[in-house]
Amino acid sequence: MQVTETLSEGLKHAFTVVVPSAELEKKEEARLKEVGASANLPGFRPGKVPLSVIRQRFGASVKGEVLEQAVNDALRNLFEERNLRPAQQPKVDVVSGGDGKGDLELKVETEVLPEIKEPDLSDVSLVRLKATPDAATVDKALNDIAKRQRDFVVVEEDRPAAQGDALVVDFVGKRDGVPFEGGTAEDVSVEIGGEGFIPGFAEQLEGMKPGEEKIITVTFPEEYGAKELAGQVATFDIKAKELKKPVDVEVNDELAKKIGFENLDKIREVITKQVEDEYEQLSRLRLKRDLLDKLAEKTDFPAPESMVDAEFDQIWARVEADRKSGELDEEDQGKDEDTLKADYRKIAERRVKLGLLLAEIGRAKGITVTQDEMARAIRAEAMRYRGQEQAVFDFFMKNPQAAESLRGPIFENKVIDYITELAKVEDKDVTPEELADMPAANV
Repeated sequence: MQVTETLSEGLKHAFTVVVPSAELEKKEEARLKEVGASANLPGFRPGKVPLSVIRQRFGASVKGEVLEQAVNDALRNLFEERNLRPAQQPKVDVVSGGDGKGDLELKVETEVLPEIKEPDLSDVSLVRLKATPDAATVDKALNDIAKRQRDFVVVEEDRPAAQGDALVVDFVGKRDGVPFEGGTAEDVSVEIGGEGFIPGFAEQLEGMKPGEEKIITVTFPEEYGAKELAGQVATFDIKAKELKKPVDVEVNDELAKKIGFENLDKIREVITKQVEDEYEQLSRLRLKRDLLDKLAEKTDFPAPESMVDAEFDQIWARVEADRKSGELDEEDQGKDEDTLKADYRKIAERRVKLGLLLAEIGRAKGITVTQDEMARAIRAEAMRYRGQEQAVFDFFMKNPQAAESLRGPIFENKVIDYITELAKVEDKDVTPEELADMPAANV
């Protein structure tokens, strides 16, 4: 194999690679013999088919197989011999020899990973914010539980529906005067001021009395599950049938038993633990943000442009989606597109550099993701889809590439943990509000 470097500019390289025809012919001959050894053709004993017949029968497919393997081998040898690590899939063009005639000449263009020296981590200082659940937080959680457990009783007096009431209705949803699929229901209990319905639906039922009818107009959210209704305007013919009011539930041992706990103290204990876990996750996220900011100062190497382009494209697609749905960050709303793109490209470059730095630290320290860790991650992901856990689990088992998407975050967190152990970490007690006051993220 002959290699000539035609470009070397920063991380970008280009080569001309020539694989001699004699080498290809030798590999083709060897492969034809392998095929002949197991070929079973009519009129010939197994393994005794003449090479000329094998060539006639399988020559074209073998030639293609040998050429494909030759390209793969050439790339592998090229990068191994020159100690280069491609940042993305190299671009390979066949200049000549693709038809199996003459030398195989390839033009290879690639961008490689930069040389990354392991940074000094001994000077990293971090502050870990810690918050403790207070009685008010636990009481609020208990009151929310009690609210969800309350019953509704029929209102006997003649009065309109008010906030907190539940109005039992029949409704027919229409678009342009025509009922649409899934838009009709009977005896539906709608809580005035509650959640669970299309925005603006329950609000327009306030003031109705049983026996009254009304037509309301609503706009489905852009992210509504049924695509044919997303962002669309519809009317609903409403018929009020019955009015109910809530009966408050006391926060006591009876409430605890109703939802499967021994007593009120036990449910307080469980809620406290849940809040502690939430605070711990927030604390870890804040610490990670702080650490990544410190590490960003140590990324004194260039980022491969192709990787930055790919990362920016993903970020920009989300920005465009947010802009379309009216959910663009407030600080971004007044910026023109060029400014926005410049800002997010800086973020993309930072992410790429930090990803490369963490990967290099993990590689140097032999940090890996175990099979048990992958299995736990898959189970955790499956548990997010209630009622479909087994289907999701089976999907990951049958699609290793999809499962690999879970490996990156596990690896990153293990590297973060390793660096945190080396860093000087100071614990600081803060209020839950201070802990939740998350600064804007760059990564």
